[in-house]
Amino acid sequence: MILAVLQARMTSARLPGKAMAPLRGEPMIWRQVERIRMARSVSRLIVATSALPVDDPLAAFLVSRGQPVLRGAASNLSDRFARALDAAGPVSHVVRIKGDCPFADPALIDKVARQALESGAAYTSNRLQRTYPRGLEVEVARADALAAALAATRAEDKATVSPFEQLRADDPQPAHCVGKRDLSGLDWRVKTPADYAFARAVYDALHPADPGFSMQDVLDIIQGRQDLARWAA
Repeated sequence: MILAVLQARMTSARLPGKAMAPLRGEPMIWRQVERIRMARSVSRLIVATSALPVDDPLAAFLVSRGQPVLRGAASNLSDRFARALDAAGPVSHVVRIKGDCPFADPALIDKVARQALESGAAYTSNRLQRTYPRGLEVEVARADALAAALAATRAEDKATVSPFEQLRADDPQPAHCVGKRDLSGLDWRVKTPADYAFARAVYDALHPADPGFSMQDVLDIIQGRQDLARWAA
């Protein structure tokens, strides 16, 4: 079984509350949940957020939709991953997705997960040898290797260093998922009001016809629109 952990929070220096910002009538976090659930490789999804009051609306919304949520200390990122592993029960691999991009591609998640299963690597990603746009990062760790990385993380690093970062540092032979084109110069993360406007424009154009639209669909739509040129290849 493969567990996906989606990291999300309401705090943001440039776009506070972005996780609940609407895209086609639903909060951005829910659009991410929908897309991750479309990945055939993912058996279970847990959203990890903090126990801070600011994240109460996020957690309450997800619970109201039946989405499992795990909350932990804002000062201990590693603890939230450890608790997610415990809550999920026996799993072979863990997929990490960050909560700042509503374009998570189900097919890409499946591609990286498949490579992780076939290679047997402790850590597999499309991040280290980057060819995909920022915001489409997929990291997959063997559950046993992730547990070891959690145990190895120093107490003083647990607030800011995820066990995936520890695993990247420790794994001498990670597996790399590389695309056919180098799109590493693109950044589709939602971090500013302008980024959010971009996400809304893409969703308005693509989501009604295909809620599971792909990375290529996004490329096609933005290459034909002058107002979205800054996000184009």
